[in-house]
Amino acid sequence: MDEAARLPRGGMLAFASGSLGMGTWVTVPGLLLLYFLTDVLAVAPLVAGFVLLLPKIADVLLHPWVGHLSDADLARRGHRRILMMIGCGLPLAFAALFLVPGGLIGNSAAAWVAVAFIAGNLLFAAYQVPYLSTPADLAIGYHERTRLMGFRMVVLTVGILLSGVLAPMLAGKEDPTRSGYALMGLVLGASMLVTMLIGIGGVRRLTAAAPSPVSTGHGKAGLRTLLVALRDPQFRWLVGSYLAMSTTSHLVLAAVPYFAEYELGRPGLTTVLVAAFVAPALIATPVWVVVARRIGKQPGLLIAQGAFVAGSIVLALGSAAGLPVLIAAVAVLGIAFAAMQLLPFSMMPDVIRASGADGTTRAGTYTGVWTAAEATGGALGPYVYAACLAIGGFVASSAGTEVVQSESAHTMIRLGFGVVPAVLMVVAMLLQRRYTLDRTLR
Repeated sequence: MDEAARLPRGGMLAFASGSLGMGTWVTVPGLLLLYFLTDVLAVAPLVAGFVLLLPKIADVLLHPWVGHLSDADLARRGHRRILMMIGCGLPLAFAALFLVPGGLIGNSAAAWVAVAFIAGNLLFAAYQVPYLSTPADLAIGYHERTRLMGFRMVVLTVGILLSGVLAPMLAGKEDPTRSGYALMGLVLGASMLVTMLIGIGGVRRLTAAAPSPVSTGHGKAGLRTLLVALRDPQFRWLVGSYLAMSTTSHLVLAAVPYFAEYELGRPGLTTVLVAAFVAPALIATPVWVVVARRIGKQPGLLIAQGAFVAGSIVLALGSAAGLPVLIAAVAVLGIAFAAMQLLPFSMMPDVIRASGADGTTRAGTYTGVWTAAEATGGALGPYVYAACLAIGGFVASSAGTEVVQSESAHTMIRLGFGVVPAVLMVVAMLLQRRYTLDRTLR
């Protein structure tokens, strides 16, 4: 297939459907798991932060290793779908996260969640790494990769919106309970399985429509694999910037329930804020595709990052800004978030194809490092916010127990939601400016 040719819409839609399940895994634990630990299971903030952080440390080596297995599978079988089928066990781990036995509370409950989280991370890698290697495997060009990832981003946004809105409602809205969280885990876990299977079918259709020659060579797994990818300077700056972006977006998600309850005084506003963050991305994603075609992916991404900084600074004002202004600021973050998902994910296969790896030999290992950065950001974001809570003296509690938080805790809830994300996004912008490949491709 010529690299200027276009992929079939049906195949792209089926491929994108796989992101519904992945979006649920990334969004719901990022949104609710820290709050579930501190305000339902009575886990201290720093312990809760470690529960989210420590399982991700292994991902730095685990994801590139899974990527190596994916490359080896491609060389041996001509496709990467075996690992994806194994990854379909992820919904079981997702349900287990929130099915904490009733007798467990505090540190014992934290241990249960940590084990389920570790299992989920492994299964997530088994599906996500070969799944995201697909754009680099296809014989398509610079703009077609953006179009493909545009389809993925729209469907991913729907998944984030639905799961982000439904999860708090199923958990109990204004008064979340352990049984409510358990129900939420079961319902959303079942939906994840269906969409993940559809995604595997989409990968099969796209690789049949735009195959690239498959090399039989693949390198060593583990640390050497990670270092090979990071020796590529273009990939290094791009993945470093994405790590900062991932940390920032996950921090914001983790902070939403606290901001809604303690700053705005209405836990039910969690759903409103999540909707305000995610819904604009449905409209913004096609616009960002056009922007990338007109001015390039990197300039568009820098514009989005700057908008995210501006919106975060407004959120730092807290309730004094007024609810309409805060919702508008969250919407700005959502518009920027659409670009921060679409553009880096379409730039990554650009780097892989430009690396001389034929888009197949090391696509899995590059993608493994990328998803390791994504997973690390997913843990660092809640951990950084948990550290903000601990610095402010936030007091953990169990479901149904009311605790009066100190003034310093309220201050850190607000600043952690606004100022810290703005600083992290500035770091992402500085790293992003070191990436130069985009200007040579467009």
